[in-house]
Amino acid sequence: TMAASYFASTKELLEPGNVISEVLIRDIRFPTSLEAHGSDAMHKDPDYSAAYVIIAVDGIEHKGHGLTFTVGRGNEIVCSAITALLPLVIGKSVLDIYTDFATFWHSITCESQLRWIGPEKGAVHLAVAAVVNALWDLWGKLEGKPVWKLLCDMTPEEIMSLIDWQYLSDALTKEEALEILRSKQSMRSKRIEEVSKSGYPAYTTSVGWLGYSDEKIQRLCKEALELGFTQFKVKVGEDLSDDVRRLRVVREQIGNTFPLMTDANQRWDVQQAIDHMTALAEFKIHWIEEPTSPDD
Repeated sequence: TMAASYFASTKELLEPGNVISEVLIRDIRFPTSLEAHGSDAMHKDPDYSAAYVIIAVDGIEHKGHGLTFTVGRGNEIVCSAITALLPLVIGKSVLDIYTDFATFWHSITCESQLRWIGPEKGAVHLAVAAVVNALWDLWGKLEGKPVWKLLCDMTPEEIMSLIDWQYLSDALTKEEALEILRSKQSMRSKRIEEVSKSGYPAYTTSVGWLGYSDEKIQRLCKEALELGFTQFKVKVGEDLSDDVRRLRVVREQIGNTFPLMTDANQRWDVQQAIDHMTALAEFKIHWIEEPTSPDD
């Protein structure tokens, strides 16, 4: 079959005996709330944290490192959820996983009992992310490539095999997805060359955490401009007059031409979002991120 030719380089690097032998789990937290780093309208005192996973595989020197992000309290719950996933992970052949990732993904996101406490969301899904991120990290190390390049070097058919298509077909069918990937393939090397040469545009949120003083915002704007940033994002949503003041401080520092984005972190109801953002129109806002409930 055609599938026999998929992931040829991975198949050369691995054998069936390369099975996951150990998964270390670490609960790592940083006291970022002390200086309001990461603060927003919904998360005023976050302690940026990680449920951190290190995967070891029999016969392979490299280890896979992965994490999932939380803001402090409850990080131990995600670590417990990772522990609950271990019977589905330990002893699995990484060759089998990488050559049929969709099946592995489905096995850990749709386990018949665990899915009850978070079908495709919540602590269980965060736990899955830590494990899957560690497996991608390991795959990149095995192939000697950053993960983005590992993905870029795959054929459209190989990329398709990574995806669990449950619940997707009403938005995108397999046939449509394959056609999109194939239609873009001829220009892929040119895009890789462009990204390798000039990088990929990024914005900074470091200037815009909700708990920062005006003086700190001014200083961070200057530093970001010196680093070459041309796009900025500010947390909003708690108090309109406070948002107006902070956005004015940022605009005074960065000028009127650079894109300025906002993020309310799910604070508002729909009409609140409309009213609040209308009041901020003078600052030429490029977008509003997460204005309302993530389930809306």
